[in-house]
Amino acid sequence: MRRGTFRDETVDYAAVGATQAPDLMHYPPERSIPAEESWRIGSGEARFESASDALLSWAAQRGAGLELSDVRPAAGPMYSGVGFDAEGNPVAPSRLEADQRFDSDGTPYVGAGTTVRVDGRVRGMSAGAELRVIFSIEEPRRVGFALGTVGGSVVSGEESFVLQWLDNDEVWFTVRAFDAPTAFVYRVLPALVRRRRRELFTRYLRAISPLYATN
Repeated sequence: MRRGTFRDETVDYAAVGATQAPDLMHYPPERSIPAEESWRIGSGEARFESASDALLSWAAQRGAGLELSDVRPAAGPMYSGVGFDAEGNPVAPSRLEADQRFDSDGTPYVGAGTTVRVDGRVRGMSAGAELRVIFSIEEPRRVGFALGTVGGSVVSGEESFVLQWLDNDEVWFTVRAFDAPTAFVYRVLPALVRRRRRELFTRYLRAISPLYATN
């Protein structure tokens, strides 16, 4: 099996955490194509909690048709990742330690520093990559995480997934990303990067929101 030292590898881009920058869409990392979408997926605490549990158990990735393998939590309980508040400002992590959780298949839940291999295709375009969880958030009204590419992808960059339970009781799901093409065809045809990203966003939404599950 490959990636014997995968846990010790670092991401392959410089702007770590930039999906949380307020001005991402206007000033993305160099040579990157930014993307952002937000959807209202319901209301109330129960909706927020069920969506949060789904998100942290990799439902967005699995629902997008991606296969997860080699999921490895970070070594040691004190790894905290990069912490950011709702405005994208660096802050201390919301949790320094947590008991490891597992889904019904025995796959570890999302946690800062976790590494994972994903494989799959999006309308004929590769969506495989080795990824690292850059940060994770578990707050009373805000839950999410970001994935950064380590290698093996046709693009280099980061995507974040955040659920918010607002004061007006609405629950919103926001996905942000920036992709720098690495494969030759994507460098020559950047429109393919945008097409790939739009399809991934649609699949993530359908996986997390029951309103779109049958579309």
